Amino acid sequence: MNGTNTEKDGAAKAPEEGWRQARTSLSLAEAHATVKVPKGLGFWRKLLAFSGPGYLVAVGYMDPGNWATDIAGGAQFGYTLLSVIALSSLMAVLLQSLCARLGIATGRDLAQACRDHYSRPVAFGLWVLCEVAICACDLAEVIGTAIALNLLFGIPLVWGVCLTALDVVLVLWLAHKGFRLLEAIVISLMLVIALCFGLELFFAKPVMGDVAAGLVPSAEIIKNPAMLYVAIGIIGATVMPHNLYLHSSIVQTRKYEQTWGGKAEAVKFATIDSTVALFLAFFINAAILVVAGAVFHAQGRTDVGEIQDAYLLLSPMLGVGVASTLFALALLASGQNSTLTGTLAGQIVMEGFLNIRMRPWLRRLITRLIAIVPAVICAAIYGESGTAKLLVFSQVVLSLQLPFAVIPLVMFTSEKKKMGSLVTPPWLRVLAWVVTAVIVVLNAKLLFDFMFGSRSG
Repeated sequence: MNGTNTEKDGAAKAPEEGWRQARTSLSLAEAHATVKVPKGLGFWRKLLAFSGPGYLVAVGYMDPGNWATDIAGGAQFGYTLLSVIALSSLMAVLLQSLCARLGIATGRDLAQACRDHYSRPVAFGLWVLCEVAICACDLAEVIGTAIALNLLFGIPLVWGVCLTALDVVLVLWLAHKGFRLLEAIVISLMLVIALCFGLELFFAKPVMGDVAAGLVPSAEIIKNPAMLYVAIGIIGATVMPHNLYLHSSIVQTRKYEQTWGGKAEAVKFATIDSTVALFLAFFINAAILVVAGAVFHAQGRTDVGEIQDAYLLLSPMLGVGVASTLFALALLASGQNSTLTGTLAGQIVMEGFLNIRMRPWLRRLITRLIAIVPAVICAAIYGESGTAKLLVFSQVVLSLQLPFAVIPLVMFTSEKKKMGSLVTPPWLRVLAWVVTAVIVVLNAKLLFDFMFGSRSG
């Protein structure tokens, strides 16, 4: 009733009665409502104005951690795990749409929503878990970028890991140039990755019938512990916990009408934006696995599970000299893209949960140093095989943290008091809880196998 009157009469205020405490600050204040959406635009021009945040989110679905799990999955099991990539991509589309809905309807990002809903100890615990996930993600970016530098320029892994700390300079420069520039750079790097893997697919010439069969889920994925371990790693690398916090914040960079009608329209366009961007991410993830399956698994090289091995073997096995270079170039673009969005996610999480503001470059440096220490130790002691194992394990850590981000998101967006007229419809609510249950059950199965030694290599 109230919502209807507000909708008719004008300005819509985010519902406050459903929260333990009122909102005290804007999310990502320096970029909040800085991208104007002019009135009276047609559908396509309005979609263009809203497009951008979805691509920043999609970056997290194709970071170097995905590469390790996709290569391992393709080389060991052919196209079987393609269905896992498809399923996790659909999960991502649904969850990211809920993030956009939460941010637009309440004016809160997910971190702020947790702070305003839960008691201080619970919110603090969720923050710690999220920071662990961000550090695991950052670890993947550090290792992936270092590997790319090693493959392209021969820079030793240890030095490559140390060089990744310098990206704070790039972040600091971009922070002063506007949000649209950041979006443009991210989209450009994504297109570079897509082009590189489009060419790799052309060179690999996979049998499309077999690829299509891989999109059909197989019971073997659950029964085979080794396959399940990689499958959960793929889900962890695809549905990224920190992306849920990121998306709920950056949708608020758009300046649209603060009426329920304006907000409903913003939800629609933000959902289209993220869905299209995540389809591109699905293509890239699927391409990595398909290339690994067509080149390595098909020729009996099921032992290829590391990025460096894939780089060394691609050109000779395909008979195309440029294949390995394209692979490393795409990896470098992936690492740098993830660096940019990881900065924002870290800032949003810290500010949202703790209500503490910190300069983005300083926040990034702290996160990077936490990730660099284990990466340097691993690279120095164990070399390439150690960093590869660390890369896959970081994705499993991400997957285990997922329920602690997904459950609050689904719960908040299902509450009428919090969301007003933008509360998720019943059918979407049921679907969201089903996805949540799948994530929790799969993670519980992985944890059981991992702890009691059921996983085989």
